Formats: sequence, C-alpha cells, structure tokens
Amino acid sequence: MKTSQWHLKIGQSLTLTIKKMGINGEGIGYWRNHVIFVPQVLPGEIATIEITHIAPNYLRGRLIKLKKTSPHRNLQPSVLAKQVGGLELAHLLYPQQLSYKQAMLHEALRHFRPRGWQKYHIQPTIGMNDPWHYRNKAQFPIRIVNGKLICGLFKPGSHTIVDCLEMPTQGSLTLSILQRLVPLIQSFNLPIYQPESNSGILKTLVVRENPSTNQAQLTFITNSWKLPQKRALIAAIHQKIPEVISIAQNFNPGTTSLIWGTDTKILWGQSHLIETIGKIQFQLSPAAFFQLNLTQTEKLYQVVQQMLNPRPTDTIVDAYAGVGTIGLSLAAQVQTVIGSEISSAAVRDANANAELNHLTNAHYECGRTAQLYPQWLQRGLQPSAVIVDPPRTGLEPEFLQFLNQSHLSKIIYLSCNPSTWARDLRTLSQVYHIQTIQPVDMFPQTPHVESVTLLKRRRSSKQSNRNFE
Repeated sequence: MKTSQWHLKIGQSLTLTIKKMGINGEGIGYWRNHVIFVPQVLPGEIATIEITHIAPNYLRGRLIKLKKTSPHRNLQPSVLAKQVGGLELAHLLYPQQLSYKQAMLHEALRHFRPRGWQKYHIQPTIGMNDPWHYRNKAQFPIRIVNGKLICGLFKPGSHTIVDCLEMPTQGSLTLSILQRLVPLIQSFNLPIYQPESNSGILKTLVVRENPSTNQAQLTFITNSWKLPQKRALIAAIHQKIPEVISIAQNFNPGTTSLIWGTDTKILWGQSHLIETIGKIQFQLSPAAFFQLNLTQTEKLYQVVQQMLNPRPTDTIVDAYAGVGTIGLSLAAQVQTVIGSEISSAAVRDANANAELNHLTNAHYECGRTAQLYPQWLQRGLQPSAVIVDPPRTGLEPEFLQFLNQSHLSKIIYLSCNPSTWARDLRTLSQVYHIQTIQPVDMFPQTPHVESVTLLKRRRSSKQSNRNFE
C-alpha cells in the first residue's frame, strides 16, 4: 500500500474542512499544509474522506460522509453525478454555480497577472432559466456489459460504460431517440465493438437534435464499413423513430481514443440537419462542430454584437470560425466578414451556410489563423475588428504577436478555457486595454465557463487603422 511522506496511506480516512473549490469543481482542503482534492464537496463543509491517490505535491480523496453541510448544497442531485463526467457541479445550487464560474475567471487572472488585472471588470455570469436538458448532441459509446447492451458514458478514468439514457443535461429528444434505438439494435443482434479484442463493428451512437423542428441526425460510428442488415435496420428506424431524418456512418477503426474517424457517408435521408441561431440558418453535416447549447449560444452572440457595435463599413475577421456561426450572425450588419478555420469540412459548411443565407459578403478559408491573417494583411485587408474563438489551447503565439502589431482598434476574445485566456491576455494587455469581461454559462452542472472579453487598443499606442472607433 502506497504511503506518502506525510505518513498517509491509500484507503486511510480523515476529517477535512473544505476551504475552496478548484478549477475542475472539486473541493479543496488541507492536511498539515498539503492540498487534498475531493470531488462532490463544497467550501465550508466538514467531511470524512478516504485517501484515493498520493502524489508528491498533493493528494486526492473521496467523500465518505458529511459532518457539516453547506447551505448551497443541492440535496437531490442526479444519481449519475457520482458516476460520470458532465455533472461535476450538480451538487451545487445553480446560483452558486454562476458565482463559482465568475470566481474561476478572477482566479485565472490572479495567477497569470496580465497588465492591470486587478481593475478588470468581470460581469455576473449569464445563466439559464432552466439549466437542464440543454445539450443538443449525444456521443454515447455502446458496449455489451454482463450480457446487457449498455449505451452511455465512461466512468472517469476508466473504460467502464454507465447507462446514461436518463442523463439530465442531454436534450429530451436525443434521450428519447436513444431509448428507442438501443432495443432496436439489440433486436437485430448487431455485432457490438469489443475493445479488448478490437473486434465487432458498432462503437458509438451519435444523435444531434433540433428540438424546434423535432428532427434529428443519427450517426453510427463503426470499426468497419460493414453494417449487417443495414437496409432492414434503416427501415425499422424510419418506422419506429420518425424524428430521425438522416442516418450516417462514420468509419473509425482501431483502438484510438478519438470518437470520430475521418470518413463519413450518408446511408439514408438528408445530408444535413438545419439549425437556426437568431435569423441565420446553418446546415450541419454529421461531423460538423456546432454549439451544444443553443439557448445560451444566442445570448453569447448577443454579447458579441453588443461589444462589437457593428457598422456598415466594418470589415470583421472571424478567427477559429468553425462553421461560421459568429461571423455569419454579424454579416448582414457589416461590409465584409472573412474567416479562418483549420477544418476543411467546417470551411465547406461555413461557405455553404453563407450561400444558404444569401450572404455574399462572408467568405471562409482553410488554414491556421496564424498563417492566413498576415496573408490577408498583405493583400490589403484592413480589419475593423477581430473576433477570436480559439480551442482550449488558446491563441497561437504567432497570431498573438500579429494582433499586437496590427494596430487593431478592437478585439473580441471568446474563450472556453480560463487558464489559456488569462495567459493570452498577459500578452495582449501590453497593447490593449481589457474593457469588460462577460462570462456565459454554456454548460450548467459542469465547471466549464465561456467568457467574452472586449479589448480596445490603448490610446498611447500608435494607430494605423481607424476604421473602427
């Protein structure tokens, strides 16, 4: 049994007072000045815990019993909260979840200390009226466990599937479709993937819903292009799950941890699912990235528009654009939108979405933003503002330098990762003033927080671009 230098053993229990919460939603307590991370506990609570992991600089534990309970505790969390990810904050009442997410942005700024960070104004987090059943897409592995067909999510840190057909953050239509689909698959006795032997065919079920039209897109992710009884299966789905208007197959062989492979084909029905944000329609191919919470996405883009305050003469760069949702939502109000995206499939979708909405002033190119942006400047592009929505890794270092050197009047930075956001602000704040920060709760019941930050060029910096005031 592993023993720490502090004479604690795995399996040993102790009483701990929880002092604060960490970036992953876990409670943090201290034993002889050493940090212990414990999920499912809250600040102010006194808990009996069991040591589960010992590392040189920290320990991890699990909750055994609460001796003192926080008044902010949700006393009736989902039973799945302790079994799968995606419900890390379900034990915390929702108003306090919103305060926690605002505090996480403060903590990231305190750690990275961009210029003037103590004076940054972080607005209260914009939340949801109903913070449940908001996810419009499910990607659930399917396996046979003890002779039973299980569809759901993995337990954290394991390959054990937990039945999640009652997952309270998933859309109701998505769950309804999966609840009818799993017995149908079982009735056809389809070969289910077995990771131990890398055999079998059906790996994962993906459902994307549009609740406003009561329609959905279904994708089978498989270990082989073979799909036994394909025609009969499609006919049965068409009859028993009429909400499904598109069935696709994605080929992802081998034991990779990635859910999607590179090749997808439509087996039946429509090639795209149509979704709407505001007044703009988007056609989504099966593998296309799209926001998972449309209620909050509309609020998010309203914040972007308010910060941008677009004018008919503006040229907007939509960096890390995905399928063009942000830029296309602004295109009718500006002169030009030009966007960058590394995924060729997303670029095709973005340009198709521009055509679908008759937006002739929006165009998207495939490539790294750090490469495309200086090319655009060399071609004479004079952007009024740049909107960046990077992945969790944040902005590319070369692009950060281009932004600091290009004399933009305004940048709007959307971020899903407080740490890389604060790190990037440390560079950008050398040239830009961080005017306001608006957190938006895109993923209730989880520790994830989206933020929108307005940066304006400091008056002391020489401005060569005056198209935007």
